[in-house]
Amino acid sequence: MFDVSVENSFDFESPEYADLFEGSAATPFQGPVWLAALYGRLLAHNAASPLIIVVRHKGDGRPAMVLPLLRRRYSMLRVVEFADLRASDYVSPVTDAATFASVLADSACVSRIRALTRPYDLLRIGKLADDALPLERLFGIDRREAMGMSAYEAPLAESFDLWREQFPHSYRKELDKKSRQLHRRGTVRFQCAEDTEQIGRTFEALRTYRGLRFGSGEDGIGDLLQVPAYYDFYRSVAVDGRGHHIRTYAITVDGRVVAGALGLVGRGGSVLVVLSGFDHDGFKNQSLGSLLFEQIARDTIERGGRALDFTIGDEPYKLTFGAQPSPMWRISRAGSPLGHAAGVLVGRMPAAKALARRWFHGSRDERKPPHPGAASASTSEEPAVS
Repeated sequence: MFDVSVENSFDFESPEYADLFEGSAATPFQGPVWLAALYGRLLAHNAASPLIIVVRHKGDGRPAMVLPLLRRRYSMLRVVEFADLRASDYVSPVTDAATFASVLADSACVSRIRALTRPYDLLRIGKLADDALPLERLFGIDRREAMGMSAYEAPLAESFDLWREQFPHSYRKELDKKSRQLHRRGTVRFQCAEDTEQIGRTFEALRTYRGLRFGSGEDGIGDLLQVPAYYDFYRSVAVDGRGHHIRTYAITVDGRVVAGALGLVGRGGSVLVVLSGFDHDGFKNQSLGSLLFEQIARDTIERGGRALDFTIGDEPYKLTFGAQPSPMWRISRAGSPLGHAAGVLVGRMPAAKALARRWFHGSRDERKPPHPGAASASTSEEPAVS
């Protein structure tokens, strides 16, 4: 029924992959532009190598399923993981539910897939949404484990005014007040950037704002936009995907970008907010983050979308916009005594968990310093309007 092979030069921007993706249950993080850029721009920086497993229909050779995986080493530990590299919020095999069930029913196909992933000390895949296809069954794993965090999606309404009615009257009144204050600062424009220059200006602003807010963090991990490889990745995704499944939003005041966000378009026109930032110090009384999300919701509704997905992270502001939590899951399987010991150790000892974060996130990121004199920013921790 199926042929299975490793195709590490697989063309994610080919028509055959576009057709497979459009009919699949995969997320925008497995979209053609996203994966082409991830494999093309982030592997070398993360010392990773591709492991792209392609399942094709016998006879015509059409792809039935693609597993975008990669291999990495963490000290002595050999790990197989999903093509995520800290950039993606959801992972999924690229296929539809019916085909996935057919793959699972083909024992030879399943055995071949498992054989192609070896050798490894540890196979680990996180960021599985609650409704994700059951990858655990493909790899012979008994059950998923909770990641201890949730994703948040806010349902939208048929009109912006109707959606806004869910907010308390006092909150709507306060948002209107902040909007009036902002407009008194100059000529305000909300836009979905469509040309390279606009996108470039927005990303320069995002790097500045996010750098001052998240430039350093636990275990030396800070904002990814400060890392040249990741900045180039996100910017290229925004440019190459514009007008299709990727949107770059910006709020400008007198032509200067004061807030921005990158959004991926999902099923049914929903928008997944991947990253955002704004000039907090320059507009600290205008709640720019809240006004930005409100305008993204308006734009999504006007385009026919019915959800605004704030993705992973338990920040309280997401509840303010009516988002509901959904648990995230991970799976793992040891392939050697070393992998088994690493999995047990990390699961039981807090100090080992911290060490694993350093292993699994790396410390090779070289950050570009934020531009001097720029205002600080906030992003996915937008406070409630005050």
